Amino acid sequence: MLTTWQFYLIGFMYVCGAGAGLMVISKLAAIADKQVGITMGFVLVAVLAIGNGGGRIVAGMLSDKIGRKAMMFICFVSQAFLILLLSKATGESALGTIPAMAIISALIGANYGANLSLFPSITKDFYGLKNFGMNYGLVFTAWGVGGFMLAKLAGAMYVRYQTFAIAYYGASALLILAAIMTTLIKAPHHKLETAET
Repeated sequence: MLTTWQFYLIGFMYVCGAGAGLMVISKLAAIADKQVGITMGFVLVAVLAIGNGGGRIVAGMLSDKIGRKAMMFICFVSQAFLILLLSKATGESALGTIPAMAIISALIGANYGANLSLFPSITKDFYGLKNFGMNYGLVFTAWGVGGFMLAKLAGAMYVRYQTFAIAYYGASALLILAAIMTTLIKAPHHKLETAET
């Protein structure tokens, strides 16, 4: 697996998808308080967690029907849009109300949760069940890298500029890049040969 370019592309896409979700999860209470003026940010975190669980199930079921790459594309683009929506939420806007913030939080959670069903599945599809535990363990390191890097970015940018805007736009750009990569990735050649025999 480590000798295929697909592994590194999958890893990068996982960094983008998981990192964007973990960035919002780690900062959601602060976003609600400092950006929107909602002091009950912990409620939004709870709503996001419900979306997270639901997203894993729905994305897994849909990816079995429409394919992993199509589902990844949908999730990455949706997440980029939702994070841009979150960037526009203020106490003076309709997006800054508790119901709107709850919906945005739940959908961001669902798209984040989708990563945790899509990436094990594509790892199995591309590399098979032999050594799957070790293979996915290697792929899963991208989850930690993404979560650390993007959450750190959001915190550092807020401390420096007193806004989450840079983190929002950076995460959205990475998600769009990951969506583009879903159109380029294909199963490793040796897997195609195995499937034909």
